[in-house]
This record gives sequence, structure tokens and C-alpha cells, in this order.
Amino acid sequence: MVGTRAGQPAETQDLIDVDAVLGAYFDVLPDAENPDQRVAFGTSGHRGSSLKGSFNEHHIVAITQAIVDYRTDAGIGGPLFLGKDTHALSGPAQDTALEVLAANGVEVRTDARERFTPTPALSHAILTHNRGRANPAHQADGVVITPSHNPPADGGFKYNPPHGGPADSDATGWIADRANGYLANGLAGVRRLPLAEAKAAHTSGTYDYMANYVDTLGSAIDLDLIRTEGVRIGADPMGGASVDYWGAIGERHGLNLTVVNEEVDPRWAFMSLDWDEKIRMDCSSPYAMASLINAVAAGDAAFDIATGNDADADRHGIVTPDAGLMNPNHFLAVAIDYLYRNRPDWPQSAGVGKTLVSSSMIDRVAASLGRELVEVPVGFKWFVPGLLDGTGVFGGEESAGASFVRFDGSPWSTDKDGILLCLLASEVQAATGSSPSDHYRGLSAEFGAPSYARIDAPATRAQKDALKKLSAADVTASTLAGEEITAKLTEAPGNGAAIGGLKVTTENAWFAARPSGTEDVYKIYAESFAGDEHLGRVQQEAKALVDSVIG
Repeated sequence: MVGTRAGQPAETQDLIDVDAVLGAYFDVLPDAENPDQRVAFGTSGHRGSSLKGSFNEHHIVAITQAIVDYRTDAGIGGPLFLGKDTHALSGPAQDTALEVLAANGVEVRTDARERFTPTPALSHAILTHNRGRANPAHQADGVVITPSHNPPADGGFKYNPPHGGPADSDATGWIADRANGYLANGLAGVRRLPLAEAKAAHTSGTYDYMANYVDTLGSAIDLDLIRTEGVRIGADPMGGASVDYWGAIGERHGLNLTVVNEEVDPRWAFMSLDWDEKIRMDCSSPYAMASLINAVAAGDAAFDIATGNDADADRHGIVTPDAGLMNPNHFLAVAIDYLYRNRPDWPQSAGVGKTLVSSSMIDRVAASLGRELVEVPVGFKWFVPGLLDGTGVFGGEESAGASFVRFDGSPWSTDKDGILLCLLASEVQAATGSSPSDHYRGLSAEFGAPSYARIDAPATRAQKDALKKLSAADVTASTLAGEEITAKLTEAPGNGAAIGGLKVTTENAWFAARPSGTEDVYKIYAESFAGDEHLGRVQQEAKALVDSVIG
């Protein structure tokens, strides 16, 4: 249920006590026997709150030592790129990580400006270093300290191996098990130096993430066209790690670009409240993005394209004067249609990558382009191999995360890149003379206008486990919302990987059900090309169907 204050400016009572959050990071000792306080890697690393004993100094010490052990086991001997976002816990966590890395003799590269590092800039740095280096002994990897769009009190710690993208479950499972072992044994076996010694260590160096990223953007985006056409861009970093990058992009490439808000505040006091009346830097949320949306709609901000990024800039939000905030699924469809028609040097055999809970509009666009659809489970890690070798030149998620390769088909970033996608919106505007939202209206006229929504349904831990283990044979229904079921999927068609849930499709609709990793609910994603009423029937029958199988 959407709160009555959703979209309204944050008030004093909504703000975190930064001192309390930082104090708990050092003072609270996690209980290694408590499942809620153990190290657990989701699709975007380990996340938690210092106040709840789930993101504290001991966690970072244990995880970092486990990453050192993993590097040793895998023979990775190059530098480790280390970056942080603007969350309050990210700075202390970076210091802690550096203390452990330096004690273990790992070469570390932190930001040369002692500022913030977007996730895509760290991925780009890894790929830049590793180009032409096939031997793991000389390859780099990285850690970005961020809980992404999570509320201000949270912290996050994400490992990117030498391929530059999110680590797969084999790596994160190994690291989590080793880290929990260290926690259970009181950190016995961990090496650590005092911070001053760690900073002074000969292995501790710096790297200019921003220059490496900003200076080479023209290899993936037609910045000359954007500049020539004079596209008026308003970029809102939303208090996140892209705060310095947008100004540098505008200056370096001569763009008509305004940074809407340059403020960095670990409380995010300038934000509007999200749907549940929490502060959350979700650039795909109309509530969190309300101030920018309202400014563009009122004409107070004379932009052709306005954009937002979350705290680590791996997500994108696109605002146009004629439609407001674009649904992430809509922009993904536009991006795919535009890119595959305007990147002639991309391999003709390369497919279109999407997660299985993304809109079927993408399926129809891919078919019209004559491209193979590569549908994978939720998680950007599934797109990494294709982005690296050119077999998958684009990968996108319904949650406003995507990336694509350079003009020549070589990899740009193998993690989600919100900055890149925001700039793509301006390239679309410059190249076509119309907004991405107008482009989507054209796609809807050609392929139909789908209705899409996600709802949550209550589920116990046992029921969530049962949902993860479903097989297609467990589903006996033959119809969904009046249409014959055409597929019952528990594995992704694009790569055969388990989806950790269920997807059911018909000619004009589909739903997918997946358990939440953090709450006692499962999520139902659903879409219908037959209107809102039909979507409601799909959702209702989907819940009944899933409940009947998981008990």
C-alpha cells in the first residue's frame, strides 16, 4: 500500500542519526549464530544495517579476508580496485577493507580524488586494466561498497571478479562461507593493519576512476551528436556517487548539461519519500523522483531529457517533458530498438538480453529486429559472458539496470551502468528529434500497449523454499485468465539456469513468481497485452495457482 506521504519532501523525523549509525558499525558485534546477522550475498552483494547487527566492522573484516583467500585460491594477482558510494557506512567500510587488504599484501587502488566511485566506473576500470591480460596473476578485480538504492542507514559490499561484473553464486557462496567461518571463530586467522599503516603501505595506491570513465564515453555514446543537436540535459545524481561525474561529462564533452543537485548528505534530507514513506534513492520510483518530475512538468526546468541515478549509479531514471518518468520496461524497449538499428558494427548474430521478469514488449521488438531473444534469470551476472565476448551486446533488467557494448562491439562495462543509459536517452532525442517516451508510443502503436505490475504475497520461509524448488510438472493448470497456457518455466529459456521460482505464459500475458530474499513474501510480476482488467485477472489467478502448489 502506498503511504499518504509518498512523494512528499522528507521531514526531520524521517532522517537517520548518522552518529548512531556510525557508532553501531564499530560497537555492535554480530552474532554468527543468528541467520539475520551472518554474511549473505544476494544478487548485489552483502547488504545490511549496522543498527541491526547485519553490516558492522566484523562483517567487513571477515568478508575482505575471505575475498583475499578467494583471490589466492583463484590465482588473481593484479590490483584490487576499491570504491565507495555516499552512504554513511561506505567510508568506514572502505577503511576497514583497506586495513585487511594492505595487511595481506594486496595491491589496492582507491579513488585518486578521495571521492566516490560509481559501480560502472569500477567495472570499467577492471576491464581497462585487464585488456590484453589473460593470465589471472596479472588481472585486476574489485570491490564497490554500496547498498545501491537502499535507505540511508544501510550498507553494502559487492565483489566484482576479473570479468568486471557481479560475482556469480559460486564465488559469492565461497566467500560468504569463508567469511561466516571467520565470524564464528572470532576473526581468528584474519590479518589487519592500523589504518595509518594501511594507507602508507607500498601496495596502497590510487586510480583516476572519473577520468578513465568520462574521457572514453565517446566510444559507447554519440556525444558529438548530443552536443551538435544541443540536447538540454538535467542530471540529478540524487546525492549519489555520480555527483562529480555529471559535471565532468558536461564540461569534458561540451554538452548543454545541468547538474540538478550537487548536494551530498548521508541523511538524504533533500529526498522525497518513496512509496512506503522511507527515504530510498530509487530513480525508477515516481515517488523518490517526485521533485525532478514536478520541476520538469511545471516547466521550471527547461530540459529535453532529465535523468536520475541511484546511490552507486548502476540504475537509470528517464524523465521527459511529454510523459514524466518513463517506466523502466518502456525505456528498455526503446533502448533496444534504437541501439540495434544504430550500431552497424555490432555483431549481427548477437541476441537481445533480458531478465525473465522484463516486459514482453522486448520480445516483440527483438522479433521485429530479427534478433534472438536471450531470456535469463533475475541478476545482471547472467549478462556478463555475452557483454565480454560480443555474443550479448545488450543486457537489461526491469529494475532499471542495463549496459551495452561500445560502437565497435567491445565491452564497455559488465555491470549495470545508469550513467550510460541516461546518456543514451539524450542520444535518442538527438538522433530522432523526439523523446524516448514518444518513441515508446510508436512501439505501442505497432505491437500493442501492455499493462505491467508487481505485487507481493505473504509466504513463510518454508513456502518460499518450496517456490524455489518447483518444477513445471507441479503446475497442473492448463489456462490462465481465459487463455491457454503456452509455457510453464522453472528454468530460463536463454541459458537453462534455474529461475528460483516459476514463470507461466499465454499468448497475451504472463506472470512470474519469485520468493523475496529479505521479507516473508513472494513477488508476482505480471503483464498483459489485453488491458488492465485482464492483468488483474492474471494476478489473481497467479496467486491462487502459486498458493495451491506451495501449500
